[in-house]
Amino acid sequence: MNRLRFGVVGTNFITDWLIAGGRQDERFELTAVYSRTQETADAFAVRHDIPHKFTSLEKMAASPLVDAVYVASPNALHAAQSILCMEHGKHVLCEKAFASNAREAREMFAAARRNKVALMEAMKPTLTPNFLAAREALSRIGTVRRYFSCYCQYSSRYDKFREGVVLNAFRPELSNGALPDIGVYTIYPMVVLFGRPQTIKAAGYKLPSGVDGEGSVVFSYPEMDAAVLYSKIANSQLPTEIQGEDGNIVFDRINIISELNLHFRDGRKELLSQPVEQNEYCYEIKEFIDVVQSGRQESAINSWENTLITMEIMDEIRQQLGIVYPADKTKSEK
Repeated sequence: MNRLRFGVVGTNFITDWLIAGGRQDERFELTAVYSRTQETADAFAVRHDIPHKFTSLEKMAASPLVDAVYVASPNALHAAQSILCMEHGKHVLCEKAFASNAREAREMFAAARRNKVALMEAMKPTLTPNFLAAREALSRIGTVRRYFSCYCQYSSRYDKFREGVVLNAFRPELSNGALPDIGVYTIYPMVVLFGRPQTIKAAGYKLPSGVDGEGSVVFSYPEMDAAVLYSKIANSQLPTEIQGEDGNIVFDRINIISELNLHFRDGRKELLSQPVEQNEYCYEIKEFIDVVQSGRQESAINSWENTLITMEIMDEIRQQLGIVYPADKTKSEK
């Protein structure tokens, strides 16, 4: 079985989870890690038994020891780091939010085309068995009239923010905030299922640091509407729901779908949840490796089009909320 040799950029807990999921696929081989400091690279390599350490991303990107790179750095670095790796012929799996804005996303797609490599956003829920089961069940609930999704999770870093210490999660120069970190989970599945909305109306709270703490958005489609709620400064237990004329599909959570139920209008209920025998990150690794090994450049589900539509939606939401990142400025404006 052909293995795909990965280098990872980012040594945080998300990379830990990705590695655990990746190692459930026999085709996944972890060969390298990049960190700005040798100490951090060495410690991460020891923890995950990684043979090669780099403190130069360009050297790792140029290394013949690496076939693909997983990018899990701060959002503001995604585009530049992904493009650097692709210019060296590496396939790239880039963590959500994919980029700072749609302009950067287009530049990343152009680099993938230019270098004939695969590029995919690491949006894991849309690749899981339960999401795919929900998509398949859409035809059973009649004409869909509403999509509702909620993901509100109080950030462990918000306590520091309230004390006056602004950590990375709330810094506009890193293209962070509630929308790219949390809200994207509610929007991307909507785009996968229903495509581009006709109109967007957003409201939210802008923190003193310049990023959003929470938001709510209403979308319109030709025969339905959609609404999403997201927050990093409060919790919610509300589920995600797709409402049709003949029934509705209920997800317990949109970021990690553990329970999925179909409720018919006549009162019948059907459990749609699929057995989940693997780490949830295994599904995005499987999809990415499948794309690479089949000679394709993009996923049919986490496609370039779905990623770009999502980025354009988030750009519009931020414009309505008055959220501007330094990355939004073009080179001439800087």
